[in-house]
Amino acid sequence: MAEDILINVTLQETRVAVIDAGVVQELHIERSQNRGMVGNIYRGRVARVLPGMQSAFVEIGLERAAFLRVADIFEARQNGGGPRPIEKVLAEGQPIVVQVVKDPIGTKGARLSTQISLAGRMLVYLPQDSHIGISRSIEDESKRKSLRDRLQQVLPRDETGGYIIRTVAEAAGEAELTTDVQYLRTLWQDIRKRSVGAAAPSALFQDLSLSQRVLRDFTNSETGRVLIDSRENFLKLQQFAEIYMPQVAPKLEHYTGERPLFDLYNVEEEIEKALARRVELKSGGYLILDQTEAMTTIDVNTGAFVGLRSFDDTIFKTNLEASQVIARQLRLRNLGGIIVIDFIDMDNLEHCVTVLAEFNKALSKDRTRMTVSDFTQLGLVEMTRKRTRESLAHVLCESCPTCTGRGEIKTARTICYQVLRNILQEARQFSPREFRILAAQPVIDLFLEEESQALAMLSDFIGKPVSMQVETSYTQEQYDVILL
Repeated sequence: MAEDILINVTLQETRVAVIDAGVVQELHIERSQNRGMVGNIYRGRVARVLPGMQSAFVEIGLERAAFLRVADIFEARQNGGGPRPIEKVLAEGQPIVVQVVKDPIGTKGARLSTQISLAGRMLVYLPQDSHIGISRSIEDESKRKSLRDRLQQVLPRDETGGYIIRTVAEAAGEAELTTDVQYLRTLWQDIRKRSVGAAAPSALFQDLSLSQRVLRDFTNSETGRVLIDSRENFLKLQQFAEIYMPQVAPKLEHYTGERPLFDLYNVEEEIEKALARRVELKSGGYLILDQTEAMTTIDVNTGAFVGLRSFDDTIFKTNLEASQVIARQLRLRNLGGIIVIDFIDMDNLEHCVTVLAEFNKALSKDRTRMTVSDFTQLGLVEMTRKRTRESLAHVLCESCPTCTGRGEIKTARTICYQVLRNILQEARQFSPREFRILAAQPVIDLFLEEESQALAMLSDFIGKPVSMQVETSYTQEQYDVILL
């Protein structure tokens, strides 16, 4: 079945959903106030050099300074051996042209590189390199050689830069390659002109918008339709496609239906599900996904699924289904970094091999680079997935102000005991006429009922009356002890 791409555009944000076999496989969101920065090029200023970490902080005009490692500095490379020490390459206050390779994530600043790369439809241009590389997805050696020869035939004689041939170029003709080469060379010349005399920090180049990147990177021979619900953006994308990818232009459609586009394809419902901690499996089992700053853990459970044959068979079938769902959830939620999966323990070695093979097959649909290990001695599958932007949850959500991101809050009884200790501590230092407790309703209710005796005993012990007042605006963990 053909893959459909839905593009929902408003003034505030652009949302993209990739639909395959009637199911949402990928979600991408870009907000006008916080556009992704990967691919952007800046003339920055070195703010601080850290010889001990062989890295530097570079000001590029953001709230936080961006991070540059010595391994990502083109000028630090040596013929043979490791890179030159960063303190011999950079100095504080030095202007430098850099490209963002990873968006700011959480408390971490953007990651930078001085190795500039410009992506086109068929090619990636490396203006500082002379190497011609080919996507690893193209495995046939004869095709790789043919592509390299075809590209070299269309390159200008004065070409000094390098190129990476993308997967979509596998069936490209000379005219398409020539168009890409001319576009990328012109783009680099414009960037170089802007960099001359530009203040530091300042932006030299901003990558394409999300909807344009979708046409460039996602559309292929398997793409059926690209539906856009904004006429203005439909016309822009049509013009963009006719210039750079004419074979995609006929697939563009302006959606004019009465129902919102994302409602029609149940994308809104999928977004809500992708924010939940628990994911239900059709068999009756379920997944629990916990995302932290360091890693994501995924736990597989049989739940209500009891199977029909044996316990081993029930576990095997649950793990097989989970492997498919986990691969899809990684794409939907854009989970990156270290990911640890706790499949249900299987004693049958053949079952383990089959589940891992099914998992790798499901992951092969992912456009993001990843590595997957075998089952560990503890029965876990460890993997990494390249993280270049915030996850869906980090884009759409923020830490709960009540639990401050812990995912749980102190019980009302715990707060009661804290209040009692607090009053006793204050009574040893001060001698007010009365103590008054301001707290949330559940805490006050507990003081009036089960903990009423403890409060009365404390009042007798300190020789002061204790009154209570409900504060409806307080969370369960909030309280104040007022001295009257």
